[in-house]
Amino acid sequence: MSIHIVALGNEGDAFHQDSRPSGLIRTYLGRSPLVSGDESSLLLSATSTVARPVFTEYQASAFGNVKLVVHDCPVWDIFDSDWYTSRNLIGSADIIVIKYNVNDKFSFHEVKDNYIPVIKRALNSVPVIIAAVGTRQNEELPCTCPLCTSDRGSCVSTSEGIQLAKELGATYLELHSLDDFYIGKYFGGVLEYFMIQALNQKTSEKMKKRKMSNSFHGIRPPQLEQPEKMPVLKAEASHYNSDLNNLLFCCQCVDVVFYNPDLKEVAEAHKIVLCAVSHVFMLLFNVKSPADIQDSSIIRTTQDLFSINRDTAFPGASQDSPGNPPLRVIVKDALFCSCLSDILRFIYSGAFQWEELEDDIRKKVKDSGDVSSVIEKVKCILKTPGKINCLRNCKTYQARKPLWFYNTSLKFFLNKPMLADVVFEIQGTTVPAHRAILVARCEVMAAMFNGNYMEAKSVLIPVYGVSKETFLSFLEYLYTDSCCPAGIFQAMCLLICAEMYQVSRLQHICELFIITQLQSMPSRELASMNLDIVDLLKKAKFHHSDCLSTWLLHFIATNYLIFSQKPEFQDLSVEERSFVEKHRWPSNMYLKQLAEYRKYIHSRKCRCLVM
Repeated sequence: MSIHIVALGNEGDAFHQDSRPSGLIRTYLGRSPLVSGDESSLLLSATSTVARPVFTEYQASAFGNVKLVVHDCPVWDIFDSDWYTSRNLIGSADIIVIKYNVNDKFSFHEVKDNYIPVIKRALNSVPVIIAAVGTRQNEELPCTCPLCTSDRGSCVSTSEGIQLAKELGATYLELHSLDDFYIGKYFGGVLEYFMIQALNQKTSEKMKKRKMSNSFHGIRPPQLEQPEKMPVLKAEASHYNSDLNNLLFCCQCVDVVFYNPDLKEVAEAHKIVLCAVSHVFMLLFNVKSPADIQDSSIIRTTQDLFSINRDTAFPGASQDSPGNPPLRVIVKDALFCSCLSDILRFIYSGAFQWEELEDDIRKKVKDSGDVSSVIEKVKCILKTPGKINCLRNCKTYQARKPLWFYNTSLKFFLNKPMLADVVFEIQGTTVPAHRAILVARCEVMAAMFNGNYMEAKSVLIPVYGVSKETFLSFLEYLYTDSCCPAGIFQAMCLLICAEMYQVSRLQHICELFIITQLQSMPSRELASMNLDIVDLLKKAKFHHSDCLSTWLLHFIATNYLIFSQKPEFQDLSVEERSFVEKHRWPSNMYLKQLAEYRKYIHSRKCRCLVM
């Protein structure tokens, strides 16, 4: 007999990493007298074939001969990356432990906003323990100033923990330290009480099943084998950041050139990327007016650092350059200008690697005061209007998640004429776009705009075979690295568009969306839905979506009794039909055995154990 415990949340103190003690679960397993297992055997890999398992698995023996299995997941991003495994483990848990550090508001909000909704959906009379770990370092109330948008550095109060426990019907514990008293007697006593309750319940259920099996000694019903495992689709890693970073080095679609005070060229860049991260550049390139920004510090930074030169007699300016020549920007500050290439690389890399930027600047500027001055100017460029500069402590800021400016701010320019230099004509309507983003994110468009094609010199480009809604979803992915189709049909249309422009990662996203939608449908909905699953299969094959087509064949075979009754089932090819019949579930053998068993039951007038 075994007990399964699922532990969620991070009890470590994000602000005191050096003095962080051992984890709650590992400390309990190592100290509890009721749990046996040496130190080397406690920590086991969740699986030897997965590089980043969702849960860390601990195994030990409790009460002598009871197998204790604990799955611990402290990081929400890893938990959310494999929802299938996470949902199954929570659904099979006998006890759930939720933990957070009282000095880390971030860990508490991660539990409250992310883990708790998942647990509420899956909770089915399973005992829950909420453990608030640590001694509060700062009891001051969080600042209520409108300019303070985050109180993550403040403590989590007892009332907040108790309120969270009330919402779940959970047991709330405060563990001021991970010593023998709090772990062995306090936390261990509550956990072991629930372990005994779980053992009693499992023993009772086992006895009931044994009585039912002993009540009938005739012919046994046939055993229904498990269906074959569905093919696993591996998601392709995002290369959004590297795409934009490569744009800076390839120098394609450049529309702004920076010069030093001596009118020597320093660097080339793209307005759309600069404006996506900075209101200073929005003001400089007339995307927004001073009245729109309403922040004197941003206006002052723009005036102090940059000026635009429109002189036709400018040295190096080509008089017969085709199209619109790049905008010439003079960098007034010589010190800032000497580090501009490093600053642009920092911006194009996501604008979060502050320590690397500081190291790069220090190689060019020896004086520490000058280094700080340049860093402060970069912070002013990235400042949000109307808010206090929140980038003061670069090291603390870098320890958090990277601030991906692009995938939020570039959406501001999606389907808008601001800075647009190309217009797509679709179904009688126009969609403005930006060549720099299209070239960086799509190799087909990069070849189209830079090769000997009509589109390279044309501003208005017609698009055929794609609806406006689908093409806008495609552009949304290019701009933001994410998309959310409205349904299976739109996801299939977007997959076809992604195949047409050879954007493989978007194809994988659409495949995963379709698979997730179909997997979540109950049998009754599958039987009544109007979606032609065979037509979906043929489209996936035609557009070289091998992973999806293979999965759909397995899906039809696994739900054979449903899809074999639909008219489109006859449209399967001979090869596809042969595959489905071979892998069908339930199998023909099982159905024959079940028919014989029913016949025997009715002839004997006995009660059927299956139906």
